[in-house]
Amino acid sequence: MTLDPQTPQTTPPGEGWEQIEDIGFLDLVGPIWRRRAGEVYHYGFRAEPRHANLNGVVQGGMMMTLADRGMGRTVRIAHDDRPVATVHFSYDFIAPALIGHFIELHPKITRQTGSLVFMESVVMDGETLIGRANGVWKKLKAKPKTD
Repeated sequence: MTLDPQTPQTTPPGEGWEQIEDIGFLDLVGPIWRRRAGEVYHYGFRAEPRHANLNGVVQGGMMMTLADRGMGRTVRIAHDDRPVATVHFSYDFIAPALIGHFIELHPKITRQTGSLVFMESVVMDGETLIGRANGVWKKLKAKPKTD
């Protein structure tokens, strides 16, 4: 999904954000944006009405999608842009993500071994902590075969 970057309902606040081109599932729920923050990127999305659950706030699966994709991309970059795979993932819902707000993921690699990368992240709505994610990613030598 490529949206007009000038549409205020989807654009991130501030400068320096770039839209990530993505295919498959992320094309359906995105766009996802990223902005350089020191040695890593922060990732985010503008919560739209289509992301709402029955309570009128962002569906938890969308929050987990942002975290999994942003953390996975962080690991992939650290692994010289080679493939990686999520082997463990957990998410703590601390507060609701509100429709219309820009939600950000701030990922951090906490440890690496020869084949695994351990991560933690916070999910923010402005200055408000709304979630935490932790996970482990496996460094792959090649993409999995799809046939």
